[in-house]
Amino acid sequence: MSTDTAIEPAIDTNHANPPAFDGSKVDRFAHQLIADIGAAMSAVLVHIGDRLGLYRALADGVPLTSTELAAKTGLNERYLREWLHNQAAGGWVSYQPKDGTFTLPAEHALLLADETSPTFMAGGFDFVAAAWADEEILTDAFRTGRGIGWHEHDRRLFTGTERFFRPGYQANLTNNWLPALDGVVDRLEAGISVADVGCGYGAATVQLGQSYPNSTFVGFDYHDASIAAARGRAGAAGVDANVTFEVAGAKEFTGKYDLICLFDCLHDMGDPVGAARHIRAALRPDGVLLVVEPAGADRPEDNHHALGRLFYASSTAICLPGWLAQDGRLGLGNQAGTARLIEVLRDAGFGDVRVATSTPINVIVDARP
Repeated sequence: MSTDTAIEPAIDTNHANPPAFDGSKVDRFAHQLIADIGAAMSAVLVHIGDRLGLYRALADGVPLTSTELAAKTGLNERYLREWLHNQAAGGWVSYQPKDGTFTLPAEHALLLADETSPTFMAGGFDFVAAAWADEEILTDAFRTGRGIGWHEHDRRLFTGTERFFRPGYQANLTNNWLPALDGVVDRLEAGISVADVGCGYGAATVQLGQSYPNSTFVGFDYHDASIAAARGRAGAAGVDANVTFEVAGAKEFTGKYDLICLFDCLHDMGDPVGAARHIRAALRPDGVLLVVEPAGADRPEDNHHALGRLFYASSTAICLPGWLAQDGRLGLGNQAGTARLIEVLRDAGFGDVRVATSTPINVIVDARP
């Protein structure tokens, strides 16, 4: 037989008579795909606009042409013109064709331009940039099942985590979450010892130190680069006297505490039960564990909405790889649901566990020995 004889491909008889298609469904999904591709491409431009201060330059609500924005920012007019029309097409800025001006509505500026606003969300686009930078190692992880440690990710994941979560902490931590824990605010004002486990860049730790100068706070994280950044932020905020940071994991940190906080990190731990058990042992007899976690329904199908889509995306790209890189590998994922979180804490030995309060983004759990 000749070695160069063509081989006919096998016929897939399952598709010999393809099913009839609903053309309207095809059309609707095509429109969704166009919108999603446009959003994905535009995310790069949002990130650039955030980095270059374009939203801040537009934040006063004064209508500007691309030429005026170029003069105000020192950037190239032609690039800005195209960027502005992209933003207008997405409804992020408004366009006035009569004079060729663009305006950032005040309501949008709250989410895009003011990092002190409790609604600021532009930091989330750091996550998007980090995810694309990590695409190759994440693709490989799908093939091999290996984990990806927090320290292995693109650095924008670390800055994005602080920028995205900090506004929520500033809005809720001292105003809503801590007051929902019976007796804790009075104790903080009098002076107690507090640990923030998995502190990252220390946004919540620094906020606590500023709010309760009579108490002492120590932030723990295994990621040495995050601890270095947290120490810098504590120094800049002037809370060195009552806020310190140490490199240690959730099952290795030392000391005894009256209050221990876990901000958006229990679900990232490979052995959350073991970590919670270590935390319980580190609490004094009348101690309290504050757990802040992403809000998620107990049934996965009830998370199939816009926020759930965002959470599952970050869980796939960040949380799942993180706990697969650790011992234990229980891996909750950030949509574990409240019932599963409570089960983990009870398995760790906490006798009194309750949902203290919640927001559309977070569930806040009060756990006591």
